[in-house]
Amino acid sequence: MRRSGQRGALATIVHTNGSIPSYESSRMLVREDGSIAGTIGGGCVEADVWAAARTVMENETPRKMVFNLNHDAGYDNGLICGGSLEIFVEPILPQPMLYLFGGGHISMALAKSAFATGFALTVVDDREAFANRERFPMAEKVVTSYEEAFQSIAPDNSSYLVIVTRGHKDDMRVLAWAVRTAARYVGMIGSKRKVLSVYQALEREGYSAEEFARVYAPMGLNIGALSPEEIAISVLAELIAIRRNARVVAGGEADLAASADAHKKLHYESRPALTGR
Repeated sequence: MRRSGQRGALATIVHTNGSIPSYESSRMLVREDGSIAGTIGGGCVEADVWAAARTVMENETPRKMVFNLNHDAGYDNGLICGGSLEIFVEPILPQPMLYLFGGGHISMALAKSAFATGFALTVVDDREAFANRERFPMAEKVVTSYEEAFQSIAPDNSSYLVIVTRGHKDDMRVLAWAVRTAARYVGMIGSKRKVLSVYQALEREGYSAEEFARVYAPMGLNIGALSPEEIAISVLAELIAIRRNARVVAGGEADLAASADAHKKLHYESRPALTGR
């Protein structure tokens, strides 16, 4: 399921006491379409766990459930058997895929650290001297055409798009495609002035300010990074924060109890063009 990009939740009986309608270590897999494999005993318990599994895979957070079968008449489907059980429900998530647009020094540094933390990698650059297996031996795929990448890549909720091409023109070209995909993360390198100019240019081509709201630009946590390796660390920290649903706030601190949101990215609002003399 992970290899094919599918989500789900795995429920395992981790502790039992007394008589129960199953046995310890029984498992049930709940897929995103609601289908199941395996069983944890059936009845109302299984129905409750199935419902909880939907929430677990949506929130990407595990959950432990406790059932006392000897006290609750609600579990009268043959389950009042004098015992109790604990069930651990954990999310099954696809491997995150990082798409690096640009094969320069920052991408090389980011590829190494991202691969070490579990990201699969695809590198895209229209220069074969920069996008090749020698520079990116850990990449699953290397693409040497932006147009080919736009046609062959279908980003989803497990996709992270990082834009670090060699210039404004290619950055804008990639961003124009990226903001209209289902990617979980879209980030672009550059100063706030550069980001603003790219947004304004795309707005003239019919893009709306709302489409830029999901873009992390300038990307990376504010750690004062200067070298390509330091910049890569700041970007990877942001990717991990988004992946783990941490809320990143100004100054690079993270509140792990909250969902991810903007922290230092440019907030762009469209303004009417000035007219007259």
